[in-house]
Amino acid sequence: MSDTPEANPRPDFERASIRKVMMPRDTNALGTIFGGVILSQIDLAAAVEAHRSFAGRLVTVAMNQVDFKAPVFVGDLVSFSTETKSIGRTSIKIYVAVWAQRRFGGGEHVFVTDAHVTMVAVDDDFNPTAI
Repeated sequence: MSDTPEANPRPDFERASIRKVMMPRDTNALGTIFGGVILSQIDLAAAVEAHRSFAGRLVTVAMNQVDFKAPVFVGDLVSFSTETKSIGRTSIKIYVAVWAQRRFGGGEHVFVTDAHVTMVAVDDDFNPTAI
């Protein structure tokens, strides 16, 4: 991972796969947003991107190391920007960059983290299937 996203240090936030205002229910004892909430949204954003290439059933099989560079606070507008990196016979690799815009989208943009997510196409029995 890097200190800034690999594809574009300032993605087009309006075109992010997911944009979400963080609410108090998602906070930990320190008053910041749980890392697991961010991980869940990374997974969803990757699925949204992967379904642009394959309409069938996809499951997440891997998410590489996620290093949080900055905290996310209640009221931050968080953008999960995605890019398809590769499509294999049964898998799709998606890059997800996470940025927080402070104060309900009215403040500065802060890079939070990024991840590479691998999703695999599966049949009704959850066996890998061709894309």
